[in-house]
Amino acid sequence: MRNWNDDPYTKRARKENFEARSVYKLEEIDKRERIFAGVKTVLDLGAAPGSWTQYCLQKLSKTDGKVVAVDISPIQVQDPRLVFLHQPIEEVDLSPHIGNGKVDLVISDMAPNTTGIHDRDVALSFELASLAFNTCEKHLKLGGTFVVKLFMGDSFEEFHKLLKENFSPVRLLRPDSTRKHSREIFFIGKGFKPKAQK
Repeated sequence: MRNWNDDPYTKRARKENFEARSVYKLEEIDKRERIFAGVKTVLDLGAAPGSWTQYCLQKLSKTDGKVVAVDISPIQVQDPRLVFLHQPIEEVDLSPHIGNGKVDLVISDMAPNTTGIHDRDVALSFELASLAFNTCEKHLKLGGTFVVKLFMGDSFEEFHKLLKENFSPVRLLRPDSTRKHSREIFFIGKGFKPKAQK
């Protein structure tokens, strides 16, 4: 079995003091799609172990930037611009931390604990992506951006259609740092306009 400590992205993450190699997926998404342009507030779903949160904090203003991060697992990242909610996403009340406004960007790197059974893992991934979208619907401002991970499978077209009904454009990206055996793909939805308002 391969030792993932030999992985160049893992080595780079350690060298650059990021919590995980997954930061380079978000970095590539940002470089290609400029998802942080004009962004002041970010909702980070499934934030643990915290590398995406770290990247967000690097990209945001030192004075008025804010990240609200949520996960059932703890993170070690600390910053006065960060609010971390150590709770299940489906149970958390985000309103006190977001206020009356909406966030500019919602990101989700959530993934299930895989079972090795393809159809089951795809279904679990779809559940998490749908949960992320439902949260996004409530808290993303009009015109905002949504980044979410999904495992490729039978639910792909259904989820793609859902996003196209609520965002324009919707792009797909499989970052270079994605491990070769992984089935994950990222959707980037821009220009949020809920279907109900169209």
